[in-house]
Amino acid sequence: MMKDIIESGKTALGIEFGSTRIKAVLVDYKGTPLAQGGFGWENQYVDGIWTYSLDMIWKGLQSAYAELLENVKNEYGVVITKVGAIGFSAMMHGYMPFNKEGELLVPFRTWRNTITEEAASKLTGEFGFNIPQRWSIAHLYQAILNGEEHVKDIDFFTTLAGYIHWQLTGEKVLGVGDASGMFPIDSTTRDYNKEYMAKFDKLMDSYDFGWNLEGILPKVIVAGDAAGTLTEEGAAKLDVSGNLQAGIPLCPPEGDAGTGMVATNSVKVRTGNVSAGTSIFAMVVLEHALEGCHEEIDVVTTPVGDDVAMVHCNNCTSDINAWANIFREYSEAIGAPVDTDKLYTTLFSAALGGDPDCGGLAGFNYFSGEPVTGLAEGRPVFVRNVNANFTFANFMRFNLFSAVSTLKYGLDILFKEEKVEVDKLYGHGGFFKTKEVGQRIMSAATGGPVTVMETAGEGGAWGMAVLALYMLDGKEQSLSDYLSDTIFDGQEGETITATQEEIDGFDRFMEVFKATLPIEQAAVDTLKG
Repeated sequence: MMKDIIESGKTALGIEFGSTRIKAVLVDYKGTPLAQGGFGWENQYVDGIWTYSLDMIWKGLQSAYAELLENVKNEYGVVITKVGAIGFSAMMHGYMPFNKEGELLVPFRTWRNTITEEAASKLTGEFGFNIPQRWSIAHLYQAILNGEEHVKDIDFFTTLAGYIHWQLTGEKVLGVGDASGMFPIDSTTRDYNKEYMAKFDKLMDSYDFGWNLEGILPKVIVAGDAAGTLTEEGAAKLDVSGNLQAGIPLCPPEGDAGTGMVATNSVKVRTGNVSAGTSIFAMVVLEHALEGCHEEIDVVTTPVGDDVAMVHCNNCTSDINAWANIFREYSEAIGAPVDTDKLYTTLFSAALGGDPDCGGLAGFNYFSGEPVTGLAEGRPVFVRNVNANFTFANFMRFNLFSAVSTLKYGLDILFKEEKVEVDKLYGHGGFFKTKEVGQRIMSAATGGPVTVMETAGEGGAWGMAVLALYMLDGKEQSLSDYLSDTIFDGQEGETITATQEEIDGFDRFMEVFKATLPIEQAAVDTLKG
């Protein structure tokens, strides 16, 4: 039966470019995963810029899709020639400017860069709306302030997802969720905010670039709308085997924030989700506008354009992975090698046996800068007092607390100052892979229950495939109804709530975290290179 479904093209394909892995997922019309493919990659730090090369982008896409094809052939004995719909998503924000010939003018500047402080600050002041450093408009304005030569030649700029979609369809469009990380969106029009756009163009009056902002931004479209079809050239770029047919419809390209909302069924008002992997971010769909402008909080949108408060932190699991590697090397050195799953399960599970406040251990997991706490660069730091309870359990608990402490720093503003309320908070990403542990730590940080759905492990590529299905099959309903009634029907997930002692312990940990921020700044100032 599955063979017939795949051969007839009654499927949807979602592909997402994550920070460390490109993942492709094929689903049937109910959203059930049929096959996956992937490709591991890492960003490179070149001439002071975090980037991925165009060659690696295309190699990764083609390799992930080729692995999916191979898995489909091995599992079902089918060669894919068509699918019902395709969707692409990627890391939000960043900067990819192109000239009229379609040439990338500077290497792709990813979300991870913290080089736009001046531009972000000036635009935030001009708009009265927070513009974070990683947003595309901050990168553009910083390039202008820097006097970079390429700016005069810009004909179009977009995100990574928008670039892939453009290359495969010829359409310069972007889903509203991803677009909301380029430039502020007006949730009443589901389009770029015209007031802020006019203010930006006024800032450009003293320059003579020959373009205005509206003319170089991708067109905004919402989930459910058609976004073009796969061209002959696009099919050849995606499937190097040459078997994939042109003419397949594509849904709007989205960012990883939007696919995370879809993958956790958290697009309704008063729902939220936490995505925790290399970076970490939490999103809450708002029932009313925020009263203040907070540099720690972004306002983006769902894939249908509803306002979402977002706390985004650049650092999450990288330092955990580094310490895990130390423990792996130690186990090998004593002749007791351990497989990866057991290693991480052991490390994470140990954290539950630690003191509620980590026993006096403190530090920072910052591999890169962290604008939420005002750090332009990062240095991993671990410190403790001489009378700290320095145990294995507390050390692992500290590592997990450190991974989410900056997120809590921002969420405390959202929940305690802005009085935003959340009925359900869903978790997804590698941080939640070990049963109970990540959920309990996150619940201690947020002060409320955290739910993990079975499908959350499928990730953003699955969420993107679901958005492709929504364009095909569900647009007569609202996206939230389609998800609840069709994709997640009958799924409740597993919910964990931290004890008050655990919540109080995390609050005490945060007091030390805030007090010791100068230690992290000193590490940045003194450890160069």
